Amino acid sequence: MLIQLLGAHAAQAPRLRALLGPRHEILPLERLSAEGPIRADVLVTNRLTEQEAGRLDARLLQVPGAGMDGIALEALPRECAACNVFEHEIPIAEYTLFTVLEHVLELGALPPRLDARSWAAIHPNRPFHGEAHGRTMTLVGFGHIGKEIAVRARALGMRITAVTRRGQADAAADRSLPVARLREALPDTDVLVLCCPLDESTRGLIGAAELAAMKPSALLVNVARAEVVEEEALYEALRDRRIARAALDVWYRYPKPGEAECPPSRFPFHELPNLRATPHISGWTEGLMERRYAFMAENIQRLAEGRPLENVVRPAR
Repeated sequence: MLIQLLGAHAAQAPRLRALLGPRHEILPLERLSAEGPIRADVLVTNRLTEQEAGRLDARLLQVPGAGMDGIALEALPRECAACNVFEHEIPIAEYTLFTVLEHVLELGALPPRLDARSWAAIHPNRPFHGEAHGRTMTLVGFGHIGKEIAVRARALGMRITAVTRRGQADAAADRSLPVARLREALPDTDVLVLCCPLDESTRGLIGAAELAAMKPSALLVNVARAEVVEEEALYEALRDRRIARAALDVWYRYPKPGEAECPPSRFPFHELPNLRATPHISGWTEGLMERRYAFMAENIQRLAEGRPLENVVRPAR
């Protein structure tokens, strides 16, 4: 079978080749052709425009991540299945708990060096810091990522509110609410974690009214997509200290190949002292890559052998 890895994923061709062996041709591609059919048995990419999808002649579109918002699913040919892959929930859960502990321990308020002078000054006047224990974490989205975060938060003694589309009760949460009742949870929320997919129902889900309903001491963590939160409303809430802090690992603009400068937002978030800004690295570990490509190699092998595919987002028709 011919398997093509596109763009940033082209660098993983040797990894996939080692997993699948010499029976398949694995071709890294910097970019797709501008016109004509795009022929492969499997295309690995997380970006496919409507025009490109319409030219695709493939049996499987394997997205090397969970998010499908960069794929024009409805434009895919009928005979092409689309699958995604998770495996990022472990490092994202660890990142989220780091941001919680960073927030409550307030280590940034302490001297950067504990030398003779700072030790003598800080010890008799050392400030109290907070505890995660007993605080309430509200998770918007309670799938693979949300549940991994909840396990670790519960180990710290935190209470868990799960917000999902239907609000079905879940044993991993102390309270479950449908997304339509999200605002009910916000006044009691100490940590609001966004880990839901981006679609038209979640775009702008957190706006000025939701941010105003939160505690002034609250932390917002976004490991979903930036657009789940209204950009200007979030900037203003942080600037004016209407919420205490945010940790953002996802952004409103991403650099294109060859782009020398690219602001991550229309607003100067980088100037805010109450923001932990990271460059979309919460899930970016070697362990993630090992697990993801092992899963994708197995899915490709399933296709080759005519077995059912896993993580099918859109089946072949």
